[in-house]
Amino acid sequence: MPMPLTKKTVGSLADLARLAGLSTSTVSRALAGNPAIRQETRERITALAREHGYRPNVVGRNLRTGKTQAIAVILPLGHEIGQPVSDPFFITLLGHLADALTARGYDLLLSRVIPSDSDWLANMTDSGRVDGVLIIGQSDQIETIEAVARRYPPLVIWGASFPGRVQCTVGTNNRTGGEMATLHLLNGGRRHLAFFGNPDFPELGERYEGFLAAHRKAGAAPPEHLLAVHLTPQTAYETIGEFLDGGARVDGIVAATDIIAMAAIRALTERGLLVPGDVAVVGYDDLEIAIHATPALTTVRQDIGAGAIAMVDLLMRRLAGEETDSVILPPELIVRQSA
Repeated sequence: MPMPLTKKTVGSLADLARLAGLSTSTVSRALAGNPAIRQETRERITALAREHGYRPNVVGRNLRTGKTQAIAVILPLGHEIGQPVSDPFFITLLGHLADALTARGYDLLLSRVIPSDSDWLANMTDSGRVDGVLIIGQSDQIETIEAVARRYPPLVIWGASFPGRVQCTVGTNNRTGGEMATLHLLNGGRRHLAFFGNPDFPELGERYEGFLAAHRKAGAAPPEHLLAVHLTPQTAYETIGEFLDGGARVDGIVAATDIIAMAAIRALTERGLLVPGDVAVVGYDDLEIAIHATPALTTVRQDIGAGAIAMVDLLMRRLAGEETDSVILPPELIVRQSA
């Protein structure tokens, strides 16, 4: 007479199937969440597995399916090697990406890369460690990204979209956002504007193009100042301070990010200049910290949560063999107290 199965003897899928009185294929599909198996059956199998301490052989499953159930999220820091993962924009987007990937049953493999050659992306896509790749920011690596995108479909980038590029991107209409921020200042009577940000970054360059376009649209004199500020808070603050100490005539600042805008407010305040009385400041991103600035920051909102969901959705569709277009989100001007 066969020994009854106990918690200790349920060490294989076959054991669990015998305990449930079902075929191993049915149990396997139930544990994988296959909708072809009735929900009550899936729940019963999952409860039995939990009760008896059964853990699916993930490695074996991956070998059978050729899938890793992992997605790489890469931060390529070409221009800004000192920018930490703890940057508020990175953390906000990473949090939304992690939630969206988990909901799809994928693990997230985070990689912060300071490119030293053109192989950094191919090393990940060809490693067999992940099923697809999400990239946060194009930095100065747009050509490397483009080359890999032409041969590796499951790749989606948070960044700027350009005609003629095959890479699939998600981001706001940065040019429109820069124009909105600038027109807000010009319509408020500001005439001596500065743009704080490095236009060599694709997204920031588009925001600067919007800054210039707004002057043309308003019939205003060409802007007087472009300051290629770094994205790290302390370095931005120091650079802006040196600029202000040089005696530049400025009554409005369009900052390429909220972090730069807040560094500008700090530098202005420490020099006895009132915001917005003497100098109005507009940021870009609408991070959660923007509302807690003093004064609360007027900024251009990009819906980071919606962007993260779009990135994961596009990646899943590409993994399924679909061709997808880039997604451009509309920016929104959020008026608070700084401008």
